[in-house]
This record gives sequence, structure tokens and C-alpha cells, in this order.
Amino acid sequence: MKKWFYSLVAVPFLLAACGDDPEVETLDTAEVPAIVEVDIQTAEQLNVGETIQLSARVTQEEEAVNDAKEVKFEVWESGLRDEGEMLDGELTEDGIYVADYTFDHDGVYYMFAHTTARGMHVMPKQELIVGNPDMSKVLEDTSSNSMEHDEENKEEKEEDHNH
Repeated sequence: MKKWFYSLVAVPFLLAACGDDPEVETLDTAEVPAIVEVDIQTAEQLNVGETIQLSARVTQEEEAVNDAKEVKFEVWESGLRDEGEMLDGELTEDGIYVADYTFDHDGVYYMFAHTTARGMHVMPKQELIVGNPDMSKVLEDTSSNSMEHDEENKEEKEEDHNH
């Protein structure tokens, strides 16, 4: 019984000793890198049939990021995200990445600027109004501000396959 009691008394001392782990201290004092910011520069009102540049400026602490690992523009018509397109952005200058795109009909569209740079992934979303869409015919866009649709579709396809 005494051995059991002494074991219980020793536990708090052992736990306190674990708190002195020097590796934990270095984690607390480590600097968190500045956030990579992505500013979409594409106009929100666009014309049908004109080739436009999808454009985003990537910065970190207000300095241009010219070494992004990847910038991709995902474009889809409202309510039809699964039919969207993914376009590679190319660096032009001063942290600005672009891709040419032509909208072939009036509508409400959305665009993500998927950006991977300096160990971070940022994906701002922007609504684009192309031409003069009949708002009564525009499908509601139920997509989230993430890439979740890929997983949802995979699950739906698996469910359909199992039935």
C-alpha cells in the first residue's frame, strides 16, 4: 500500500519535470512567417467574347512574391463548379500572375486564385459578372470558399456506384 501511495506522490514531480523540455521552449519563441497575401486584380464586370487576363498579385509583407510554387485560376459559372476550368497562372512582373480567358456567354461566374507560396496556400474568391446575365436564370452558387467540392463529388460517386 505504501508503494502505491509513493507512486501517486511521485507522479506530479515527474509531470513537472516534463514541462522543462527545451524543445517546447523553442516552439514558443519560433517566429511565425508573415502571411502570403493574394489580391485579385481582375475586374468584376467583364464583356462576353473578349479575351481578358485573370490576374492576381502575390505579396508577403508588402513585397512582391515572384517565386510562388503555383498560382492557378479556377473559373466556373455560378452553380456549375464541377464544370469549371483550372488555368495555370504565369508570372509577369512584380508578383503578378496572369492567365488569359474568354467568356463565351453572359453569366455570373466565380474565380479562385489558388496560390501556393512559401509554405502557405491562399485561395481568395471573386464573383465575376459577364455581359448582361438574366439574373432569374442564374443558378445559385452553393460552393464554399474551399476545395471541398472534390471530396463531396468523390463521396457522391462512390454512393452512386454502391447503389
